Amino acid sequence: MRVVIQQSYELMSKWAAYYLVQHINEHDSQKPFVLGLPTGSTPLGMYRELITLCKAKKVSFKNVITFNMDEYVGLTSEHEQSYHRFMWDNFFSHIDIEPKNVHILNGMAIDLQKECTAYEKAICDAGGIDLFVGGLGADGHIAFNEPGSSLSSRTRIKTLTRDTKKANARFFGGDPEKVPSQALTVGVGTIMDAQEVMILVSGMEKARALKHGIEMGVNHMWTISCIQLHPKAIVVCDEDATNELRVVTVRYFKEIEAPNLRNWDLD
Repeated sequence: MRVVIQQSYELMSKWAAYYLVQHINEHDSQKPFVLGLPTGSTPLGMYRELITLCKAKKVSFKNVITFNMDEYVGLTSEHEQSYHRFMWDNFFSHIDIEPKNVHILNGMAIDLQKECTAYEKAICDAGGIDLFVGGLGADGHIAFNEPGSSLSSRTRIKTLTRDTKKANARFFGGDPEKVPSQALTVGVGTIMDAQEVMILVSGMEKARALKHGIEMGVNHMWTISCIQLHPKAIVVCDEDATNELRVVTVRYFKEIEAPNLRNWDLD
């Protein structure tokens, strides 16, 4: 596992964006680059930087296929808090991606289980995910794989915990009761099938979860810990998120990553 520690959220977001752009630009142009994407506040900085780079012709998303991690059950794609709306408002409508290449789970599907099965098949038909970018919940969940989720789980319907609803209430007028109680989410196993996984972590409120993901054992109560088993996992975080890591851990990762913290050449 790689852990890249940046001084601030802005620098962390820029590093993640440039890393992703480099992967897209170096990918075999004869086949699409398949990208898994998250929602939430943490990736917004990365999305803003990617938009800037796309407009500057440093990267193109015309040969990129995307699969989002999750969607609320019961919200239409036009609902202002749906993840469909989030992604188009904050990212897709500002870049040159082909709309047909965007995949987001349908929380209004008549048969939700069929929707989940079809999503897994669509990922497989696309050739699998090259890079899955994710965020991290304060309780250690990735996507909506709440504590207790199977580490071999696939895309499915998931009931959200009270803590997750409280954390997301800020998007629903501060009222947790307005947050949908269920979501469709890719599974831990789905994420782990990707060729590479990159987790973005920002802020002191995520520090405990990051500690469990990096320093503690693999545990289904902290689904972030699954990335310890991935052959190519990378965590990109800011200084605040490292507050509960041991000093020796922080020093170690800073030392081994120092040669990689360079200026990116995207020309």
